[in-house]
Amino acid sequence: MSDVSQWIQALSSDDVTTRRSAAKQLAQNGPDAQAAAVPLVRCAGDDDEQVREWAVGALEELGPPPADEISSLEQLATDANSDIAWWSVTLLGRLKNTAAPAVPTLVQVLKTSDATNVQERTVWALDQISIVTEDVLAALEVAAKSPSPRLSRLAIRTQQRLNP
Repeated sequence: MSDVSQWIQALSSDDVTTRRSAAKQLAQNGPDAQAAAVPLVRCAGDDDEQVREWAVGALEELGPPPADEISSLEQLATDANSDIAWWSVTLLGRLKNTAAPAVPTLVQVLKTSDATNVQERTVWALDQISIVTEDVLAALEVAAKSPSPRLSRLAIRTQQRLNP
């Protein structure tokens, strides 16, 4: 486990080769790299393509993040970088109803994000978390009227599932 903490620290290095190596090592650790969830999300927006690819590879295999990372993931869900926001929302959704405290943030992301892929993933996360509030239903109603056919379809399906 000390290796994981060393790789987490290396993800914030100024040296791109060090960041690449750390992200690669974490990608090869699958669910054992859970403690690196938030730093890996940040690296999904790295300037270096290889760092981004390894970070995404690690995130794909990670599973749910530690529940004590919810507030950090909420902050990252509003990031201007759509890759960072998408992965933050994804990890919140993987936590299912444990991420209930993040629902207001997810509603805000759904309402304000300029990235359709982030909005789509936010609808997915809200569906996974399955907390029904007036704000959730209202945000889904707006998303259901989106000019994006996929976003609209996902929102309608989630509305029907959450509010039969």
